[in-house]
Amino acid sequence: MPWILALLLAAAALALLWLSRRQQRSAGLPAGRVLYSDPKVIGAPERPLYDPDTHLTGKPDYLVEEHGVVIPVEVKSGWAPPEPHLGHIYQLLAYCLLVEKTQGKRPPYGILRYRNRSFSIDFTPDAERELRSLLEEMHAAARHKELNRSHEDRSRCAHCGYRSICDQKL
Repeated sequence: MPWILALLLAAAALALLWLSRRQQRSAGLPAGRVLYSDPKVIGAPERPLYDPDTHLTGKPDYLVEEHGVVIPVEVKSGWAPPEPHLGHIYQLLAYCLLVEKTQGKRPPYGILRYRNRSFSIDFTPDAERELRSLLEEMHAAARHKELNRSHEDRSRCAHCGYRSICDQKL
């Protein structure tokens, strides 16, 4: 009789493992151990990643350990465009840089997960140079006290986090 209980427990464990792997695949995550999840996704508070050299702070939706390397995953709620938006790519590259600075190992890529498709974005030296150039440009713009709106999109303005204090809102 004890062997039946052991068999049932083993079957339940295998079923739970299968469900877990299935959920991970359907979420667009690579195979591997999830090390971190943004509180918006899971609910537990986590500290953001921070690099004092670039003054960059960020919280990727997931950090997944795959073969000893930590891969950042950023999940977007909308449908995938034909090519990822440039802003999304830079956001993911920033997470790659933060992972390298905080974990001590450079991720070879990051993943942008849209509702219906995933994109693997390589974290190459050229991509890092472009990111650092953009960060320098942003820091220089921030030193100038007046920053002008960079678009004419009412929808974008309506969802902006600075709308309540912006004197240029549409």
